[in-house]
Amino acid sequence: MKRILFYYSFPLLICACAGKKEEESAPEETEIVSPVTVTSISQAPLTEFLELNATSMFLKKNVVKANVNGYIKQANAVVGKFVDQGQLLFTLRTKESESIGNAVNALDSSFQFSGTINVKASRPGYITEVNHQVGDYVQDGEQLALMSDINSFVFVMNLPYELRPYVLGKKEVLLELPDGKGLRGSISSITPIMDSASQTQNVFISVAENNLPVNLLAKVRIEKISKTNSISLPKAAVLSDETQSNYWVMKLIDTATAVKVPISKGIETSERVEVLSPKFTSSDKFILSGNFGLPDTAKIKIVH
Repeated sequence: MKRILFYYSFPLLICACAGKKEEESAPEETEIVSPVTVTSISQAPLTEFLELNATSMFLKKNVVKANVNGYIKQANAVVGKFVDQGQLLFTLRTKESESIGNAVNALDSSFQFSGTINVKASRPGYITEVNHQVGDYVQDGEQLALMSDINSFVFVMNLPYELRPYVLGKKEVLLELPDGKGLRGSISSITPIMDSASQTQNVFISVAENNLPVNLLAKVRIEKISKTNSISLPKAAVLSDETQSNYWVMKLIDTATAVKVPISKGIETSERVEVLSPKFTSSDKFILSGNFGLPDTAKIKIVH
């Protein structure tokens, strides 16, 4: 007898309960508003200057020489000391007087032989070098000291050849000393020799003050271009690229938006830049501070 087995397959219902994912709400993008200050154009005279370096020096030096063979008995020359014309610098005693002594006067007092020679300053100036001291034996014509001629004090400016048109024909220039003091000078002469390496030539500038030290570095301001009525903006309002070939400003189209406007600039001073084009009006407003890195159209907030 065969046994029959029956298999029943019950369907297995699997309920998959999907977990409800939390929906992350994406943050709303907020516009970046840059705080800025604004300015407007100005119509006023504008002058562009060249700035070159100049160094102070004495053009002439006087050599103090011995006029006899003898010994130095007195020396009043000190390096750095100012002496007037005719001031006593050295006292020499001749070799013969040193040997004979007062024997000549003992024989005949009418001779009044002292054997001392006074060496005085021929020009006013500063002692820059002293070569002998008391007790030294010197020969006739030997250098005793070196003096700078105070009347030859000038500033020497190295002028590049391409800038000659802006300097030739000018008489007055303005010098700015390291302490900020301004000094007026006049161009006395220009050397006809050009330095082969730097392609510059020396320009001598005379000044009224001659009590300044030598090797003093000053800035010389020479007028390059001058305009009586030009439209300009503060220098901080004008932006440029890395090569400084393109210039633009950020102009306000309303109280909350500024756009990039390319410009063509003219002369430039330490504080202002001339705008040649486009033509702006006095009612136009431009970003003065906070303009760096702004896009073409930027949202702004004017602060005071």
